[in-house]
Formats: sequence, structure tokens, C-alpha cells
Amino acid sequence: QVQLVESGGGVVQAGDSLKLSCAVSGGTFSSYAMAWFHQAPGKEREFAAGITFSGAGSKYADSVKGRFTISRDNAKNTVTLQMNSLKPEDTAVYYCAVDYRRYANYIPMDQREYGDWGQGTQVTVSS
Repeated sequence: QVQLVESGGGVVQAGDSLKLSCAVSGGTFSSYAMAWFHQAPGKEREFAAGITFSGAGSKYADSVKGRFTISRDNAKNTVTLQMNSLKPEDTAVYYCAVDYRRYANYIPMDQREYGDWGQGTQVTVSS
């Protein structure tokens, strides 16, 4: 198992940018696909973006495509989510998650396929 710690959340205005980071310890980070999910108030947690173990592949929810970019640094055991052109509807708690299937060139969008989660970081976008 790994430990995941998110950081970088905050309160911003619509149109601003924010960068989230997830520091991962334990396990073999470079072999796991990683993802960011978000959970808005009163809603279920939803997939936002994911990246393969190598970083060569990525996937985005339609709601964030073109605005968010996921990346990873396997030397530093971190995964980041660059969020641009933020909208009030992006307001949510953002969670980092790990898929323990090693070296899989597949990015699940179902949260049930992820094995561990961080504690979450709040992003609030005001209009």
C-alpha cells in the first residue's frame, strides 16, 4: 500500500489557474496508473483525469478536457493536476488515487478500480 498526500487547493476566482500535487510514498509508484477525482457538494465522486504508469497516456473527463492537464514525475513520486480556466462548477474536493494493477496501459474511470486515496484538497472557485 501507498500513502497519498494532496496539496495545492485553495480559493480562486473564475478564470484563474491552480496546480494540485499528490505526493506518494511506499509501493512502486512508477508502475501504477494514477488519477484525480473530484467530489462536489451533494454529488458523488467523479473521475477528472488519469495517467498511465509511464506518463505516456492520459484520459480526461469531458468536463475538464482542454482545461486540465495531468502529469507525473516518477523520479519524485508525484502526480500533478494543472487546472486552467477554472469555473465555479469545478468547486469540489479533489482526491488523488492509485490503481495497483502494475504496468497496465489502461486508465479506469470507475472509482471502485482504485485501491487507495488521499485525504483530499478543497478547491473553491468563485464567480
